[in-house]
Amino acid sequence: MTIAAASGDDPHRLFATPAIVADRRGDGSILVRSTTPLKESARCVGDWLEHWARQAPDRIFLGERANAELPWSTVSYRDALGIVRRAASWVLAQGLSTARPLVILSDNGIDHALFALAAQHVGVASAAISPAYSLMSKDFDKLKSMIGLLDPGAIYVAGTKPFAAALAAIRPLHRAVIISGNPEDADALAFPAIAATLEKPDVAKAFAAVTPDTIAKFLFTSGSTGTPKAVINTQRMLTSSQQAKAQTWTFLEQAGEELIILDWLPWSHTFGANHNFNLVLRNGGTLYVDGGKPAPGLFATSLANLRSAVPTVYFNVPRGFDMLIAALRTDEELRRKFFEGTKFAFYAGAALPQNLWDALEELSLQTVGRRLPMVSAWGSTETSPLATDCHFLAKRSGNIGVPIPGTELKLVPSGDKLEVRVRGPNVTPGYWKAPELTAEAFDDEGFYQIGDAVTFADPDRPDLGLFFDGRVAEDFKLNSGTWVSVGTLRVAGIAALAPLAQDIVVTGHGRDEVRFLVFPNLAACRSLAGLPETADPREVIRHPAVRSGIGQGLARLKAQGGHSSGHATRALLLAEPASVDGGEITDKGYINQRAVLTRRAAAVAVLEDDGAPEPIGCAG
Repeated sequence: MTIAAASGDDPHRLFATPAIVADRRGDGSILVRSTTPLKESARCVGDWLEHWARQAPDRIFLGERANAELPWSTVSYRDALGIVRRAASWVLAQGLSTARPLVILSDNGIDHALFALAAQHVGVASAAISPAYSLMSKDFDKLKSMIGLLDPGAIYVAGTKPFAAALAAIRPLHRAVIISGNPEDADALAFPAIAATLEKPDVAKAFAAVTPDTIAKFLFTSGSTGTPKAVINTQRMLTSSQQAKAQTWTFLEQAGEELIILDWLPWSHTFGANHNFNLVLRNGGTLYVDGGKPAPGLFATSLANLRSAVPTVYFNVPRGFDMLIAALRTDEELRRKFFEGTKFAFYAGAALPQNLWDALEELSLQTVGRRLPMVSAWGSTETSPLATDCHFLAKRSGNIGVPIPGTELKLVPSGDKLEVRVRGPNVTPGYWKAPELTAEAFDDEGFYQIGDAVTFADPDRPDLGLFFDGRVAEDFKLNSGTWVSVGTLRVAGIAALAPLAQDIVVTGHGRDEVRFLVFPNLAACRSLAGLPETADPREVIRHPAVRSGIGQGLARLKAQGGHSSGHATRALLLAEPASVDGGEITDKGYINQRAVLTRRAAAVAVLEDDGAPEPIGCAG
């Protein structure tokens, strides 16, 4: 049984109806699960590629282009499988293994994808490492720790020149072969040469030996509070996650060539790789690699790509939706093309501020006469990533859905919250070479302790979904004894300060009041102040119009939630952007609250100093 995606006259049937039970136990915990059994999943990711190379050999699997002025370079399923098998011959000949995996330092791209699939095809793990650790870092400390942990047999980069400093920094730490996607790089082995390797019979033998327990890849956690951990991702994790997705997004089984995804989310993160990339591969769709991202100077590329390849499902993070909405408001042709071609939108990772949800619905109604369905999901690197899925039409932003088939949630009372834990075939067996950390990550019933809290949309109707209720470790008490829900307040604060706040860090632990550290949306702030794009960030955040706008936003938030834990009394705008080396931000744009508070202790002290002139008070 399915439900309609949007208005009652919408002919498209997209999602399965949730069938959920919640069993309350004597110890106060609640077990929440789907009553829909998980069907058998593929043995390994390589089975998907083999299947579509037979069933739809000429269908485009992957597309990319260096810039928006060029045509798309594409590879079909048949040609992709040929390259994967030939590159796998090289992988085997070099003696790569799980103990000496393939490491990829570069951004998303066709060669990146096919090289990783080649390793996985013959039971060799791959590990995509965020390019930020190579291209944005100054000390390369985290990259060094990752390379030291993995001891790679091969390291791939799209070109050696941009990665020269990073490669030099890690040279003493490995004995790997360096491979470049640029055949003109004389200091590395060219990937095209590897892709032209003669396929040998041992490839088929090694492929047949891959099992669901074979390690497919290592994905690193952010490492914001220490050395990044390498999360083991088995073939079972990846295939069971996609099988559950197919049972919740029922349109996927018949989507085929109509499934088109345009995506920038990095393959060094579980969502871009295990959710989006594998969604396309499992269901025989087409993935166009978006060379842009929601960042100044780069989103224009994303918009140009969106005009060329309208996706079936539009994936982005809240910052991306913010920038998309601004573009749609001024571009009628793009607006019509987007809302006519996209079945629904999916926001990932962080809760979407309600003002952005409302704006998308309003634009959709104005353009095509129906609301664009908005959905989300929840999970982590350790859950590959899908643990819950909002495969129904939620009434407002923030609903992370219900447990997927085959996955159980255990909700454990923690103060005034419900800490959520996960168990299922999609959950990691642990961390590479870290047995102590692995043991600490699971409770005595084998549930992974993710550290998040959730709340029911309706305790009597578990099928109506759950809402993310913050990180258990992030929440704190004011001196009054009132708990501050950091995750909830952060989203409300961004909405109230829109469009001037790009992100917010909540402070006030052990104090009388909540206050905000604010990473400003400099483009919006410059516009409000009437300053040029070249204006220095420090000049921008000191401008009276910007300070007044922030003060008015704080007043709006106070009016919405007048109690002490529901609003901030003061805010401090930060001129320095979030730091990659400091673990403050990921390349998806997610801010780590604890890392910012630790690294910017001096800014927190200024914010808490009632006599300091820099903080902005609540207007009125």
